[in-house]
Amino acid sequence: MTTTERPGAEHWVPDAATLPELRRAAHECRGCELYRDATQLVFSSGRRGAPLMLVGEQPGDREDLEGRPFVGPAGRMLTSAINASGISPRDVYLTNAVKHFRFERRGKRRIHEKPGVAHVTACRPWLVAEFAAVDPRVIVCLGATAARAVLGREVRIGAERGRLLEPGPYATAPVVVTTHPSALLRIREEAERTSAFEAFVADLHLAASSR
Repeated sequence: MTTTERPGAEHWVPDAATLPELRRAAHECRGCELYRDATQLVFSSGRRGAPLMLVGEQPGDREDLEGRPFVGPAGRMLTSAINASGISPRDVYLTNAVKHFRFERRGKRRIHEKPGVAHVTACRPWLVAEFAAVDPRVIVCLGATAARAVLGREVRIGAERGRLLEPGPYATAPVVVTTHPSALLRIREEAERTSAFEAFVADLHLAASSR
C-alpha cells in the first residue's frame, strides 16, 4: 500500500469544523483503502459538550449496515454497562478510531479484521477534529486500538486501566483505558463474565466521576 493509496484523512477534514460539518465531510473520506469495501462510513453519535467521549476500535458488521456506531451485540453490552454505571446516555459521545469496517469475507459472512496501525494513523485526523468539536471532559478508550489512536503509543490495557492518564499528544482531556465490550462477549464462563462486566462498569464509573 503506497502513500498515494493511503494519503490520510487530513485531506478531507475541514478546519475548525462543527460536528455537523465533520459528519458531512467524513462521508467523502478516501484517506485509506477501507472505504472501498465498506457499505458506508460510520462516524459518531452524540452531542457537542458531552462530558464523556467513548472511543471504540471500528464499526462492526451491523454498524456498517446501519451507519451508526455501537448498534450490534457489543453496543448492547456497552449500553448495559453505561446504564449500570449510572451515566446518562445524553452525557456520552460515541465514536471509533477507524470509521470504516475492515473485514475478511468468508462465503456470505463478513468476519471482523482488526485495523492496522496504518489505518489508525490515517483516520486519526477525524478523531482529533472530534476532540476539538465535542470538547469532552474525559475520553474513554475501549480497547487497545482505541488507546493507541488516542494516546499515540502502544497500550497494554491490563497495565494501565483503572486510573486517569495524561492526554498525550492528541487528546484534549484526561484518558481512561478499558477493555472493548466485545471482549466480554467472548467470555463463556458466567462467573468470569460477570466479574469482567463489573470491572468494565467500574472503569466507566471512574471516568464519570473524574469529569
